[in-house]
Amino acid sequence: MIIDRGNDFPQDIQNRLLTYGSDIWHFRDDINRVTTRSRNSYRGEYRGFEYITPRIRLTPRDLERTRLTRPASIHFICSPTRALQIISEIQEIEGWNPTTIFEPIPDRCIPEELPSLKAVLPHIAILSPNAEEALSLLSFPLVVTKSAVENAASEFLKMGVGKENSGSVIIRSGALGAYVMTSHRKGQWIDAFWSSTENIDKVVDVTGAGNAFLGGLAAGLSIANGNVYEASLYASVSASFTVQQFGLPHLTVGSNGVEEWNQDSPHRRLEVLRQRQDREIENKNH
Repeated sequence: MIIDRGNDFPQDIQNRLLTYGSDIWHFRDDINRVTTRSRNSYRGEYRGFEYITPRIRLTPRDLERTRLTRPASIHFICSPTRALQIISEIQEIEGWNPTTIFEPIPDRCIPEELPSLKAVLPHIAILSPNAEEALSLLSFPLVVTKSAVENAASEFLKMGVGKENSGSVIIRSGALGAYVMTSHRKGQWIDAFWSSTENIDKVVDVTGAGNAFLGGLAAGLSIANGNVYEASLYASVSASFTVQQFGLPHLTVGSNGVEEWNQDSPHRRLEVLRQRQDREIENKNH
């Protein structure tokens, strides 16, 4: 991840980031500007986001000539028009064909943006709005139910996601879980880890859950050889750690060298979630 440090970058944030190791960060310094800051606000079901200092726009070219160059997957959150520009930049870099994960930016998830979205869909591998954003784009009633989400995913796939409709749609739906669908396999719900059966009170702050989900998805795609359904289990587990507190989860490494996040094992959570999914599929088939 690229971190742009301004002249006011907090030392305590720097120290906290480095507790996760230095390999995942690429720091860039600019003493002539302040650090980009933003504000998330929540009022009931309403979520607001705004920059409170000037932002820096990142592009795929920023990854070149860093140790982060040419990752296997790239996740971008932006307008459909900006997504086309990012795809074009990726295509200009010879030999780089990442899995592209597009998350439409919330304030552009309106019906007027649907034509622009249709233009970008054939060029991405995965489309992943959240449920409210998906329904808004399609002019569906903004009542999130499983059937509404399933219909939305089907509509997006009809528009043609990926080259020759080979892509996937993943609609993130909060406590309902995430609905995963491709043109060659029927849709499947992936549970949120913290559900009614697994301590819903563990959810403290959902800020960053979408990013954590899609970052976990990218890692899962690598581990699961591109299986988007299996990768979504990793995504759900990743998000489960992010929502347990304000800020980043706590990382510790035991004497045996095994990492724990929030005093729990990601592998344990993955197995719990996988077993839960298997039981639900088995019950549905009987």
